[in-house]
Amino acid sequence: MELPELSFDAPIAGQSLTSEVGNRPWQQPPQFATAEQAVEHYLPKLLDPKLAPQLAETMELGVPITTIANALQIGGVMQGLHTIDVGILVLPVLIEIMINIAENEGIEYTVGTEEQDDPLPTEGNIALAVKKVREKMGEEPEPTMPAEPVVEEQPPMGLMSRGVQ
Repeated sequence: MELPELSFDAPIAGQSLTSEVGNRPWQQPPQFATAEQAVEHYLPKLLDPKLAPQLAETMELGVPITTIANALQIGGVMQGLHTIDVGILVLPVLIEIMINIAENEGIEYTVGTEEQDDPLPTEGNIALAVKKVREKMGEEPEPTMPAEPVVEEQPPMGLMSRGVQ
């Protein structure tokens, strides 16, 4: 098994606290104050012929449209394009635009609001599956944790306890 390559190209913990207040894009007044202005900003970008193949490929891979739209609007907030409130208001419009693009291109897509048919596995199911795989591979099973000891309740005692009557 190959270990992933570690990346040390990341901010130092607490680095965000070292810059002057107001130096970050999201600490400035937004470029687009209304949802209409923000939609007018996103619409040409979503319909751009250079971006359309990438967007279609992402939707075909099964990434939910809600996830893509949320990433777009959060990116807009971080760039100082609009506030988080405007981003939330823009989300349904972005989702509808992407659904329309997917249907026009004949792409199978997932909106992300559908109910899951198969529930996520529980920790017990995962542990059982790992145990079965280890048994098939001939590995020794890991020792299980001993059960917690049963503690019998003591009757209340002391100066402030009431006797049972």
